[in-house]
Amino acid sequence: MINTTMSLRLTMASQIAAQAAELALSFFNRRDTIEVSSKRTQDFVSEADVAVEKFIRGQLAEHFPQDAIIGEELGGVLTEAPCWVIDPIDGTSNFLRGSPLWGVSLGLVENKKPVMGIVALPVLNDLFAAESGKGIFHNGKPFRRDDRFGDVQVVSLGDSSDDKLAEASAFYQGLRAADWSVHCYRCTTIGMVFAAKGIIDGHLQRRTTLWDIAGGAVLCQEAGLQTVVKFAKAPDGSDNYRHMSVAAGTPNLMSDIAPLWPDFEPK
Repeated sequence: MINTTMSLRLTMASQIAAQAAELALSFFNRRDTIEVSSKRTQDFVSEADVAVEKFIRGQLAEHFPQDAIIGEELGGVLTEAPCWVIDPIDGTSNFLRGSPLWGVSLGLVENKKPVMGIVALPVLNDLFAAESGKGIFHNGKPFRRDDRFGDVQVVSLGDSSDDKLAEASAFYQGLRAADWSVHCYRCTTIGMVFAAKGIIDGHLQRRTTLWDIAGGAVLCQEAGLQTVVKFAKAPDGSDNYRHMSVAAGTPNLMSDIAPLWPDFEPK
């Protein structure tokens, strides 16, 4: 039975994400006037990223003062306690080039597991929200994933500057050999939302970060996709939220990637 009511916590977080999306969209519409810098090759940050994250942090501190916060631009510390994870503008490269394929992502992590996710796609006028075990909502209304045309096999493949090119190429070739059409959106949030909507069968990314996936992972899980999130280990043995992997997809996709991803463990 579909849950028809969002919790108060999810409702408030969705309102914060919606307001942040409006702010981000205002920057997008005048992006030729904003300041941009490069963190590393093909990894950009704009004043919009920082402004949106500061706005979300302020709202979270007001409404959820007991919770910790991690953001892509301003950092934070991940513990077992509830922690909000912010990607103020995922897909900054797309944002700067004028593509609609970027989003604002907000996730709640407890015991290092994403349990609540909200993703706004401002140009597409979409806001998805989900809470573990309570279903998924689109623009405030209960939502079911579109699972028609499953024989049209399409997958999103995330990329990273940290990818080993030979390994990434072999993974891509394996997917193509298994008759999968492969998209790369240059935005993890888009890949995961499109998977949750049913536009594609899933999103795979061998190297990513917690802020890229904290919102989208819960959407995919609540949409009925098999969803696996893994932390890499830091030198001291702790979980490294800056180096993670994610796989979310239909049973057919997850079966096909098993031989291509030896340390993959579906659940």
